[in-house]
Amino acid sequence: MAGPAVSPGPAPDDLVEVGRIVDAHGIRGWVKVQPYSADAQVLLATRRWWLKAPDPLSDPGVFASAFSMQVVTSRFQGKWVVAQFTGLVDRNAAEALRNHTVWASRAEFPAAQAGEYYWVDLIGCDFFGERDGAPAYLGRVAEVFDNGAHAVLRIACGALDEQGGFTPVLDARGRPRDILVPFVQAHVPSVDLTARRVDSNWPAEF
Repeated sequence: MAGPAVSPGPAPDDLVEVGRIVDAHGIRGWVKVQPYSADAQVLLATRRWWLKAPDPLSDPGVFASAFSMQVVTSRFQGKWVVAQFTGLVDRNAAEALRNHTVWASRAEFPAAQAGEYYWVDLIGCDFFGERDGAPAYLGRVAEVFDNGAHAVLRIACGALDEQGGFTPVLDARGRPRDILVPFVQAHVPSVDLTARRVDSNWPAEF
């Protein structure tokens, strides 16, 4: 049984999780990957993937156990991405990678099309809604997810001090308060990644 050709070197500090290996594909060492919808094209555009073994006790932000693989080729097959790695030539070796998460360096992402954004770039942006027709600060983008119809922004509600420090708003039980905003043009007409700012028409009193 041939093993994978693992590339040496430390993991970069800008890794972004873009998918998960769900199974082997065929008998020649290909793998089947579940892509995360926001970054599916990254799996096709990058030729170096970092894999991280499943470990429920591990901090997902620590990449000490990550290793990289050179991608020979990858393509969509239905809702999956199937890929072949250098040095991985039989099904048993591919099956050993089942449930590994797939990561890619943000620096290697292809340029986004006009009006499109990588979800990872939206995290941490200041989010503004409207109050009496004027921009009103609501909080920061904490998460982006897909509800099946479109992307949704989870905004951690808060306030900015004069130095730009963020203070979260808490609910009656002392828990951080957040709101969910559909990430669609009708509600979010403007994103400025350089300024780390997202403008919307979401009512501040919602």
